[in-house]
Amino acid sequence: MAFLDRFSSELEALGLSLLWHPSISEQSGEDVTAILADVIQGRIVLDILCVEGAVLRGPGGTGLFNRFAGTGKTMMEWIRLLAPLARYCVAVGSCAAYGGVVAGGSDPTDATGLQFEDSVVGGALSKSYRSRAGLPVVNVAGCAPHPGWIVETLLALSSDQMTDGDLDVLGRPKFFADHLAHHGCARNEFYEFKASAEHLSHGGCLMEHLGCKATQAVGDCNERGWNGDGSCTKGGFPCVACTSPGFSNIGNFLATPKVAGIPVGLPLDMPKAWFVALAALSKSAMPKRVRANAASDHVVLPPKCQRDGGE
Repeated sequence: MAFLDRFSSELEALGLSLLWHPSISEQSGEDVTAILADVIQGRIVLDILCVEGAVLRGPGGTGLFNRFAGTGKTMMEWIRLLAPLARYCVAVGSCAAYGGVVAGGSDPTDATGLQFEDSVVGGALSKSYRSRAGLPVVNVAGCAPHPGWIVETLLALSSDQMTDGDLDVLGRPKFFADHLAHHGCARNEFYEFKASAEHLSHGGCLMEHLGCKATQAVGDCNERGWNGDGSCTKGGFPCVACTSPGFSNIGNFLATPKVAGIPVGLPLDMPKAWFVALAALSKSAMPKRVRANAASDHVVLPPKCQRDGGE
């Protein structure tokens, strides 16, 4: 759905034709089973298999919680049949990549991703799975993934321009996974001075009190924007690290877990002692303007240039 407004035009521009999609294609019933039979028999070459949603293995490893109606097989069976035939296999979204929301909590459906179960390699396909082109499953993670991530992944695959080296350790394309959601966040000045929002309507940094994980979450969400300009933090909500395995087990998305007043989740690659020391220093150097604006839903004190006398 995140990709729908660009779907037809983007595929056409990439020179790709859609074999079938359950929500978009006209074919149903026997027409769909005929397409699948042609792929299985080799009459149709499957270049890219895109899977949305977690694979349900329950009950008891049968996969019967999610049957593909009219085919006599489960979705799990179809994925295991089609994935080896695909030149490339793409998990679209964190559910297909790692199990996502469906695998959260007690998970009575025994949901998993295509080649990862949470952050452990395995999932519905074997650890050793490789597509016909020799790649593991490409995980376009996110809940939902950015439309641009989908398009650029399909572009790279359709032109055979993606290799193992272009994926991170969790199978995510590095062109977005080498960034943090924190990069480009409009609240970065507040983060620098540890000027924190205490309510969602406040303009300050959302990390200290309101659960934001943008400093720990991969993705260029704030650099490229959604629908032209949007993002979670621009909309006033914390980043929940939806590109990461296990993000749905956070608990309260709007509260920051702490131990002795220190956030449990700290910025990637930063030692805890350094963070505590820098946070204390930053807060002591916080300009009055930043402090006032962080705890307000509008600009209370605008910045002043030197000619105005500064702060």
